Amino acid sequence: MVDRLKGKTAIVFGAGSSGPGWGNGKAAAVAYAREGAQVACVDLVQAAADETAAIIEGEGGVSAAVAADVTDAASVANAVSDVVSRFGRIKAALDLNIGPIYRTAKAVIPHMLQQGGGAIVNISSLAAIRWVGYPYFAYYATKAAVNQATVALAMQYARQGIRADCIMPGLIDTPLIYKQISGQYASVDEMVAARHAAVPVGRMGSAWDVAHAAVFLASDEAQFITGVCLPVDGGQSCAVSAFQ
Repeated sequence: MVDRLKGKTAIVFGAGSSGPGWGNGKAAAVAYAREGAQVACVDLVQAAADETAAIIEGEGGVSAAVAADVTDAASVANAVSDVVSRFGRIKAALDLNIGPIYRTAKAVIPHMLQQGGGAIVNISSLAAIRWVGYPYFAYYATKAAVNQATVALAMQYARQGIRADCIMPGLIDTPLIYKQISGQYASVDEMVAARHAAVPVGRMGSAWDVAHAAVFLASDEAQFITGVCLPVDGGQSCAVSAFQ
């Protein structure tokens, strides 16, 4: 399908990638653009935002690169104001963790209310509902909070035309895992093999699997869907053990 987001504006927080290849936010930004949205690529690192915006523009899309720190409310508010002044409206916000969820929602919802609605797509994790084998207590707790924060937003603003949904990626092959997780294994090859083996379909997902789900949830095809926490995990959430 094409043009599912034509005439829409997407602001993607975390639109850069932590290394070569495709992270979830970078893929989502490009996927939104390929469906016709004009996309504001927001990232802590200006060069990372610029890279994603350049890919979109190189494919004939409309984009802007904005640097912002999602841990700083003023920085987020300034980024949103910048996007609204350039593009005029907001469709979707892609986010990463619970503090930024609050700050970005606080910044974008007034604009969504003024324009008569919008869609928020948050990124959580399978770790919000399952043990995934890694000893990151705070990660599990904050991702679970992202899920319930999404539900709260969905219910609070449902009558105002604002939808809020959440994607829970399972084991995804992105540049970040090679920086943050590979040290827990004897080698990178062992990590990759173990993660592939833990997924019922036999392989990790890609950032594009997450991006395609995000496009659907942001589009009008999902206009009767709100408050959903959607696993994108190759069936891992259905398994007796989420991690072997």
